[in-house]
Amino acid sequence: MPKHANVDEYMATLPDDRRAVMEKLRTTIGAAAPDAVEGISYNMPAFRLDGRFLVSYEAFKHHYSLFPWSDAMAAELGAALQPYAVGKGTIRFPKDQPIPLDLVARVVEFRLREVAADRRGGAAV
Repeated sequence: MPKHANVDEYMATLPDDRRAVMEKLRTTIGAAAPDAVEGISYNMPAFRLDGRFLVSYEAFKHHYSLFPWSDAMAAELGAALQPYAVGKGTIRFPKDQPIPLDLVARVVEFRLREVAADRRGGAAV
């Protein structure tokens, strides 16, 4: 897989149907974290806040992934997140189902709190 210099370059490599879904993820994440900076991390689209990793997302053959999730996030978002949390910090949305963008926004909001807590030295989320 070629290295991507930026998110637009990454998006240009996707088939139209996959690009449309990924653009929805991009827009949803950007709206939930307007101060975050977009870039490439591990050769996939990602957002950082104050230099700290916030989230990344990727299009795979059979699903779309959003990274990361945590046990604390699973506890807070409960049943809404449970069908999509598959381990190793991965939230996986099946390719043939609509992505619950409201849940994506909630995940990003949770990550914003985690990053803020980390910046403060580990205060509770």
